[in-house]
Amino acid sequence: MDTQLSGIDLPGLWYDADAASLRGQKLALRYARGRILGGIVAALGGAVSWSAGQFDVAVLLIFLGFLVALASELASWVQQPEHSWYGGRAVAESTKTLAWRYAVGGQPFPVTMPDDMARELLRSGLEEVLRETSEYMIPRSEHAVVTPAMEQLRQQPFDVRREAYVRGRTEDQRRWYTAKAEENRRRSQAWRLLLVLAEVTALVLAFLRVFVGWPWDFAGVLGATVAGGAAWVAVKQFAPLASAYSTAAKELLFQVDRLGRVPEEQWAAAVANVEGAISREHTLWTASRTGRTFFEWGNKGIDGE
Repeated sequence: MDTQLSGIDLPGLWYDADAASLRGQKLALRYARGRILGGIVAALGGAVSWSAGQFDVAVLLIFLGFLVALASELASWVQQPEHSWYGGRAVAESTKTLAWRYAVGGQPFPVTMPDDMARELLRSGLEEVLRETSEYMIPRSEHAVVTPAMEQLRQQPFDVRREAYVRGRTEDQRRWYTAKAEENRRRSQAWRLLLVLAEVTALVLAFLRVFVGWPWDFAGVLGATVAGGAAWVAVKQFAPLASAYSTAAKELLFQVDRLGRVPEEQWAAAVANVEGAISREHTLWTASRTGRTFFEWGNKGIDGE
């Protein structure tokens, strides 16, 4: 059988939350780009003196730049897409960890637990997740709690469930973290280099204007560009994400090796340890952006704490 719980095999709540998060992320980043580019265009208008007959193009650039920045700021304030982005991801990851725990018999859903009791416990956990985030998303998909693939995997022998979890969850997640860590590290270094070059160029242009009589004030434009670039880096958090993903990938590397030898009587606790390692990254990600550990909503109380 397939050892991967893909999106279609996870509870419908995961699909709805993932879609809501992606929509929120797309809008949040679009409005952030609008604010940054608007400020740069306005700075460019202030640096040039360009007229077409009686029409002052420089003033138009200033007006349009501030208009785009203001429109982006107002749209972000009204729609608040960050809430859907962060909240949706928290719900999706909480749902995913509960689904995998249930499907492979991890705590708090060991296969020794009666099916009705395990299903009810899963339903209670997902109800808590949805109750805490009702303002961020509307569930629409079928099989919101348990999918046929989850039930099928839960009924498999221990060796099959272990192989499914190692390959379809732990190893897959490790590869994802590794790739994302490398990608964010490259982007962090590239943006750092670009910002340094922009600052050096701005310094040179400022020197030329002050001491050589350079007629154009492009140092101000570059200053706005540097500020915008720094704001974009803060939004994307390349360096913190690279560090967090790298740490998670290293931890999962050892978990993969440990899971291959764990006996069945220790399996439920071993799965909980792996999910705890994954959840720590999500908790740190969400807390760094919101100050709230949304991811814990899906885990609160399920481990007897």
